[in-house]
Amino acid sequence: MVVLNKIYTRTGDKGDTALSDGSRVAKHDPRVEAYGSVDELNATLGLCRLHAQGQMAEELAVIQNDLFDLGADLSRPDMSADDQAGYPVLRMIDAQVERLEREIDRMNAELQPLRSFILPGGSTLAAHLHLARTVARRAERRATELAAGGDANPVAVRYLNRLSDWLFVASRQANDNGNADILWVPGASR
Repeated sequence: MVVLNKIYTRTGDKGDTALSDGSRVAKHDPRVEAYGSVDELNATLGLCRLHAQGQMAEELAVIQNDLFDLGADLSRPDMSADDQAGYPVLRMIDAQVERLEREIDRMNAELQPLRSFILPGGSTLAAHLHLARTVARRAERRATELAAGGDANPVAVRYLNRLSDWLFVASRQANDNGNADILWVPGASR
């Protein structure tokens, strides 16, 4: 359980912050950039939930919780030291990725195949979901930077990749199952 009695600590006033293993790094460290992007994504999904209803709202709530798990995962370097932590270390697991895949397949079954690229927009919810998708892609780029150095859970990277797909399909669903998608017309402004 997390207990926050005091919100400011002044420990980061000189530009560094603590990771979940207790080590300190610069606030511009790639790891902080990665989990900071995940935090921004979570806030963006909060905007999406203002406009979502029913099953989509419920699924977005689960995803927001997953993103806290993901932030915890990314904030802890050196997976090989997890056994020495003295407490259960929270890492993303395959079942979380598989759940997203099932939800994507269910939503996509309702949609007509794409015949063009889609411009972000349409309904308010779809526009917010498209924005969230781009933030998810940035978070994925940050996480893959860590993974390239062997210092990120590969499941965390897969989750972010799948989540951006989920957000794309959800945006189409939010646009009257794709009927209100705004299609790209190549060279239309020439």
